[in-house]
Amino acid sequence: MVTLDFIEGAWMYLFFLMPMAAFLYASVGHGGASSYLMFLALFNFAPEQIRPTALIINLFVSFFAYISYRKTCNFPTKLFLSLIIFSVPAAYLGGTILVDTALYKKILGILLFFPIIRFLNLFPVAEKRVDQEVWMAPVLGLIIGFFSGLIGIGGGIILSPILLMLGWTNMKETAALSALFIFLNSVSGYIGSAAYSTPIDLQLWLLMPLTLIGGMAGAYYGARKFNVHVVKYLLTTVLLIASVKLILA
Repeated sequence: MVTLDFIEGAWMYLFFLMPMAAFLYASVGHGGASSYLMFLALFNFAPEQIRPTALIINLFVSFFAYISYRKTCNFPTKLFLSLIIFSVPAAYLGGTILVDTALYKKILGILLFFPIIRFLNLFPVAEKRVDQEVWMAPVLGLIIGFFSGLIGIGGGIILSPILLMLGWTNMKETAALSALFIFLNSVSGYIGSAAYSTPIDLQLWLLMPLTLIGGMAGAYYGARKFNVHVVKYLLTTVLLIASVKLILA
């Protein structure tokens, strides 16, 4: 539940942090759920409220990102289908599992290292394409989909660096594919988690419109090679601090 300290002192910060996260994530074709989850977990919302809230925002932000990036590249349809056919049912299955709050925060803290490394451009990009065995994309989709539903993310923070490291897609294709991947996994994960969800607090509903606007702006400018270094490094610092805090909590 929301604490009194949150309502009185820290509420204003979420109105800045959530849209900033949506802007930056959407600018690289992501939905931003890992950041939304992080902020809400740090402010002591229960996982039953955190997951559906993050997934609802993720749905819209990732859709905006997909629309923006789809026009900039040749969409890798065959690869996408190989991933999504297995990830969607796995995301639903993951969504049906309610994780203990302490364990939930530790898993989330570990997953936050993916966007940290992604934003710092520390993931290697393959100079030569790795041959795509028939089983690789389905297995990748299955694993990412399950953890997406379990935690309440779309899976793009895990998928996109792997695609780049394997050389299966370029930057624009990765953004477009990841955005649609996130959208469909978020739908599946949300449906799967419905049984455990509780009514979303008014404070969370108030956060959503501004966060969605941030995501729309990020998707629009990101697809046009817009880059905000200050925002990127600020969010990366917040993610790093929060990741360590969640893991050690």
